[in-house]
Amino acid sequence: MQKSNQRSVGKAQKGTLPRLFKTIFHFYPVMMPLTVVLIIISAAVSSIPAIFMQNIIAIIEQFWQSGDWTAAEHAVFSKVAVLIIFYIISLISGFTFNQMMAIMTQGTLQKLRQQMFNGMQNLPIKYFDTHNHGDVMSYYTNDIDSLRQMISQSFPQLLTSAITVVTLFSIMLYYSLWLTLVVIVGIIGMFFITKKIGGGSARHFIRQQAAIGKEEGFVQEMMNGQKVIKVFCHEEASKADFDRINEALFNEARSANRYSNILGPIINNVGNVLYVFVAFVGGVLLTVKAPNVSISGLALSISVAVPFLNMTRQFAGNIGQVSHQINFIVMGLAGADRIFRLLDEQPETDEGYVTLVNAKEENGQLVETDARTGLWAWKHPHGDGTTTYTRLRGDVRLNQVDFSYDGKKTVLHDVSIYAEPGQKVAFVGATGAGKTTITNLINRFYDIADGKIRYDGININKIKKADLRRSLGVILQDVNLFTGTVMENIRYGRLDAADADCIKAAKLAGAHDFITRLPDGYQTQLSGNGANLSQGQRQLLSIARAAVADPPVMIMDEATSSIDTRTEAIVQRGMDALMKGRTVFVIAHRLSTVKNSDVIMVLENGRIIERGSHEKLIAEKGKYYQLYTGAFELE
Repeated sequence: MQKSNQRSVGKAQKGTLPRLFKTIFHFYPVMMPLTVVLIIISAAVSSIPAIFMQNIIAIIEQFWQSGDWTAAEHAVFSKVAVLIIFYIISLISGFTFNQMMAIMTQGTLQKLRQQMFNGMQNLPIKYFDTHNHGDVMSYYTNDIDSLRQMISQSFPQLLTSAITVVTLFSIMLYYSLWLTLVVIVGIIGMFFITKKIGGGSARHFIRQQAAIGKEEGFVQEMMNGQKVIKVFCHEEASKADFDRINEALFNEARSANRYSNILGPIINNVGNVLYVFVAFVGGVLLTVKAPNVSISGLALSISVAVPFLNMTRQFAGNIGQVSHQINFIVMGLAGADRIFRLLDEQPETDEGYVTLVNAKEENGQLVETDARTGLWAWKHPHGDGTTTYTRLRGDVRLNQVDFSYDGKKTVLHDVSIYAEPGQKVAFVGATGAGKTTITNLINRFYDIADGKIRYDGININKIKKADLRRSLGVILQDVNLFTGTVMENIRYGRLDAADADCIKAAKLAGAHDFITRLPDGYQTQLSGNGANLSQGQRQLLSIARAAVADPPVMIMDEATSSIDTRTEAIVQRGMDALMKGRTVFVIAHRLSTVKNSDVIMVLENGRIIERGSHEKLIAEKGKYYQLYTGAFELE
């Protein structure tokens, strides 16, 4: 399995680098090539001093013999003046491309984060059900940071070093073929060392990225579950689990950095040895007089030997920089690969074409209007160009529905439900019986394998998902509140709702009294998912949020399971008012909350085994009777 993952990562990374360049170019089609040109200019100009040094030494050497120092001084100063101009050009180019790199780097990261977040909003619920949330967060933190390091530092340094190496090599080859051959032998040695050690480093850096994501996911999970950990005295076991994950990260990071730390000193020392060897060979060649040798170009002068030595050190130093940046590039590519894989996740498909619109009656017919009338209709375009409008009533019907989450194990078998407008339908059954799955299918969080689901007589596959969900209100057992005021959290149900509408919804849910006792009332700031509120208060806000949306169909999934008995009575009154005139699906373990349901359905292993009113099911003395009388308990 591990080998397979390595192969897939390696294969993915081959296309990651060109894709990254293409992405940056897409964001900055002018700035990116201009930056590359400036880097080339800056790097090439930085190699020019070697030529001028050779010229200056040659001038001094020439006039040393002639003794005309006035002419020599003038020639040297003219060379120095030109050299200063080149340095100024290098300075301006370097300053400009660094400023542009800062803009491109942060701009690219900003746009990638935006693409990731926007893409995540379009992912199906299945993605979040099957991926660790902490690992997903790692995309925005660790992977983005490694990408920042690569774009802002490693790429410019690598390009600068590469241009410098090519420029210096050309100059060295022009000055002395034989000394250049000595340098080539040293560079070949550096290449094999870098390939051998750098390859091992790359593998571990890729694994390190995955290990960091796993650790961040574990930490987030433990933070969310601190109360549970303490209640069950699970601290030591949590420490042990973290130590194991942290040890795995340590091993990968240690191996990666061990290779990296070995590579730098080795390359530097090879460069030093190369410098000494070039100095030795150059010294030998200085003693050679061209007329006395049979090999052309073997003789060497001081004006060439001195700058050649400096170029050798500069050449080896840039090769070392290249080998050093490889590790950061590998880390950045590993992060980029993870980011691109997130961006490549298939968004939630939606082939629906029936939309939900505001409507009004004219001459007994429904017509579309821009004004909010409180009357909603399904706008159904047909192939012949005509359009029909169907009143949104909340008639939901499931007909012989089969469903499987993974395509292997069927969790719903031949489920048929008929919920007429205004009916309250309750689902009862043990955990895993399929209650929540049914509500997930009505929302189209998942699509059915077989059967039909119709909403007001329309196949829900024909309804756009956003419009379908806008017609449904959902109150879950796990309440999610957002950073902001109480008013803003209630308004989350309908963003155009006025303050008066939010207050009315809060009163309907029974939340108004406790809200007015908060320090700033409806303007009280909430944070940490409403950590400054009790579980019951948070649930009341959730109900108020659904109430302000005013949907014709409500889904209540264990909505009162976390509320104490006294609060439940308050909530139940609000829920009864909220449910009036609506189609309601209720999932509850407390059977007291489903007694007044029009239809109660008992599920077992994905099948409906009983259905009927409370009185009817009690009279039948089946599973529901056993649950209600305590002869059988829900698990």
